[in-house]
Amino acid sequence: MMNPDQSLRSAIQQTVQHLYGQDVEQLQLQPTNAEFEGSHTLVCFPLTKISKMKPEETAQAIGDHLVNHSGIVARFNVVKGFLNLVLHDRVWVEVLHDIAANKSFGQLPVSGREIMVEFSSPNTNKPLHLGHLRNIFLGWSVSELYKAIGYTVHRVQIINDRGIHICKSMAAWKLYGNGETPGSSGIKGDHLVGKYYVEFDKNYKAQVSELTAKGLSQEEAERQAPIMQLAVDMLRKWEAKDPETVALWSMMNGWVYDGFEATYRKMGVEFDKLYYESDTYLLGKEEVLKGVEAGIFFKKEDGSVWVDLTGDGLDQKVLLRADGTSVYMTQDIGTAILRFRDFPKIEGQVYTVGNEQEYHFKVLFLILGKLGYAWAKKCYHLSYGMVDLPTGKMKSREGTVVDADDLMQEMLEEAEKQTRELGKIEGLSDIEARELFEMIGLGALKFFLLKVDPKKRMLFDPNESIQLQGFTGPFIQYTHARIKAIQRKAATMNIMDSGVDFSTLNSLEPAERDILAVLAAYESKVMEAAQHYSPALIANYAYELAKAYNHFYQTVPIFNAEDPARLGFRIALSAAVADTIKKSMHILGIHVPDRM
Repeated sequence: MMNPDQSLRSAIQQTVQHLYGQDVEQLQLQPTNAEFEGSHTLVCFPLTKISKMKPEETAQAIGDHLVNHSGIVARFNVVKGFLNLVLHDRVWVEVLHDIAANKSFGQLPVSGREIMVEFSSPNTNKPLHLGHLRNIFLGWSVSELYKAIGYTVHRVQIINDRGIHICKSMAAWKLYGNGETPGSSGIKGDHLVGKYYVEFDKNYKAQVSELTAKGLSQEEAERQAPIMQLAVDMLRKWEAKDPETVALWSMMNGWVYDGFEATYRKMGVEFDKLYYESDTYLLGKEEVLKGVEAGIFFKKEDGSVWVDLTGDGLDQKVLLRADGTSVYMTQDIGTAILRFRDFPKIEGQVYTVGNEQEYHFKVLFLILGKLGYAWAKKCYHLSYGMVDLPTGKMKSREGTVVDADDLMQEMLEEAEKQTRELGKIEGLSDIEARELFEMIGLGALKFFLLKVDPKKRMLFDPNESIQLQGFTGPFIQYTHARIKAIQRKAATMNIMDSGVDFSTLNSLEPAERDILAVLAAYESKVMEAAQHYSPALIANYAYELAKAYNHFYQTVPIFNAEDPARLGFRIALSAAVADTIKKSMHILGIHVPDRM
């Protein structure tokens, strides 16, 4: 494909060699500021060392030579040490011609390289909530980014299906459940188990208050509360494989898995392989005990096992408790090892986990390295900030979380309300209208959660996310639908969006050049987003492309062109924008409608 960035970079390097007799590898080439004419700007300050001239003089000399000899630069302007370059319109025509002819534009060939991405990884004591949504959409999108650059991607999750938090729901159900099931109550399985997690917390607090009123210290009351003692006893029995306890655990986890599956289906998310903490923690314990024998870890007098990371600038970390039970770190050690055994070709693992776990993953990767696993250096923690709401932080044990199912349903209802008010469903069947509401509602939710840099904490505003104007998913979806309407009109006029010869065009409208500059950057933007694990770069790209197209639509009357080549060019340009919007939004896990 004609790549204006590469062509221009090469032309500048040849110019510098001709003018100053030196090769230069690194050039600071960036998009031109909107207030100046041009598509590319060369920062000339670093070149003054070899030009022996002032930045403005250097820029002027390079600009003059490019106009006279490169064949791709039409004119330029100099602002201090910045050389703003305007490319010949025929360069941009060639760019569109190459994009239109390349059906796999933006998709690199399969490379044979493999990577694993972990995301979601919920506990089986509560339903998925708003925080999980950012995690899931991030993990899914990073997977799609790596697929776009030619990787085979293995999407996995670790199900945290054991531990005291699971036993809390089990204890509350045993005490207060009266045999209630999803079938008998009509409550979705994960919601039902979450209900008993909240029930545990309520009764636990009441029992602790009662015991402290009788004179016990807070710490002693928390330990002696009968409901907590029941949960702790259940954990011991589970680890000892007590049949009754394991049966209750299996039944309640089964309810949760059915609930999760329904939620994932609604999101359009699936996994290639599931790992369960109840399986992997045993391998982790085995590895830790081997580490003790090898002198990598040490035992304290109470029998607990620790790793000393003070030499790595951290501290000591417990790996097995005194009673022999494992901690999260033990399970994560086992999971990481098992995954590299299952998928020996993967180049690394990406862990999509909130930034409150940054220390945990530093420790995990260090421990794996000390155990002799060279691939530990290929593990990456995709750390992301928490999601806040106008109402404040969520607490699952108090039942104040924003439930993922409820939030998705609210988004669909809001999408329906706004779409009906705007009269956007004329001519659609009930099924088509329902699909449209789902596309807009889920698209708005996913886009809003992905458009912010993953590392940043964010505030989710449902009302802002669903708007048809501004930096939103629906705005980009509407742009795609608008182009599809233009293509349908062109088809009725027998104007094709491919096979049209517009190579004779020598002049373009500024708005057409602006679109092509954005289009030409798509492949490099996908590569950059994958390298930085940042779907936000693609969300921003899709918005910039949609914005550029809407400016074109408002300033250039598409069907008023008398020249067939120019008309064909505009239809082909529109088609290329629609196709690239669709590909960009696909990376974000978002569908785009043909009618809206």
